[in-house]
Amino acid sequence: MVYYALYTFLTAMFLSMIITLFRHIRAAISLSLMLINTIIWTTPLFIVAFLKFIVPVPMWRKGCSQLLIFFATSFIAVNSWVLRYISGVKIELDLEGNLEKKRSYLVVCNHQSYADIIVLQKVLNYRIPFLKFFLKQQLIWIPVFGLAWWALDFPFMKRFSKEYLKKHPEDAGKDFKATQKACEKFKGSPVSIMNFVEGTRFTPEKKQRQNSPYRNLLKPKAGGVGYVLSLLGNQIHHLVNVTINYPTQQLSLWRVLGGWIPKIKVTVEVLDIPDEVKVDYRDNPENRIKIQRWLNGMWQEKDKTLHNRFGNSEQDT
Repeated sequence: MVYYALYTFLTAMFLSMIITLFRHIRAAISLSLMLINTIIWTTPLFIVAFLKFIVPVPMWRKGCSQLLIFFATSFIAVNSWVLRYISGVKIELDLEGNLEKKRSYLVVCNHQSYADIIVLQKVLNYRIPFLKFFLKQQLIWIPVFGLAWWALDFPFMKRFSKEYLKKHPEDAGKDFKATQKACEKFKGSPVSIMNFVEGTRFTPEKKQRQNSPYRNLLKPKAGGVGYVLSLLGNQIHHLVNVTINYPTQQLSLWRVLGGWIPKIKVTVEVLDIPDEVKVDYRDNPENRIKIQRWLNGMWQEKDKTLHNRFGNSEQDT
């Protein structure tokens, strides 16, 4: 009986090691394929970006931008294929509402892992205009990706802290003007603007440190959303509220690519944006409160979605 128990234990441990090794190999293959995919698509992207830069003719630049979007959506499509068929990740999508490529959207989502971006791109690619993120100005200097983001007209934001503005009051308002300039290129054409309103990835430690009132979320910040609504409020048709639920809190891009997390549940809600929040966010405290309350209510519902519809399982898979 003792020998049988020992045999069973050793067999289970051996099988666990084999499965873990297989998952590491699968993660390495998936990541390698995505890196190769990046090289394949960034090569023509940089060539067209250079041509777009040296020929300052509006119609020429518009044509180049459309070609660049084709490269980017094709890049996402290949990554999505890798995620599904190499990593073995299945995404269960619950779509509430209609999405169209010819309409403009503001997209918000809870943030838990670097894998969120890959999941978002897979779910929304070809359903809405190419997804663009607000990025910090410093990120333009990241090798390869910085140039790609510039070529794809990602808006770069120059943000100043309250401490900095106290020492340099002459710079007040420059961050908004920079954002305004970045958003001017979106006027007149469909666009999807993405914002992780929590500002950082969720962890239990951050939740406790922040004293967040939500069970599965950090507090939403209204700044990014307020800027978009101030600048593009009349152009944005709807808000796309995305809720990503992983069946475990042991999250990393590597674990997703390796198949430790074989199923991810995603809810996408298409919501109307109230006219009362399509206001100037900058210097009006009342407007800031309106937008913050609107986001807080949305986050309360999102927290219920995570807890009730999907459960709050912390079991690893």
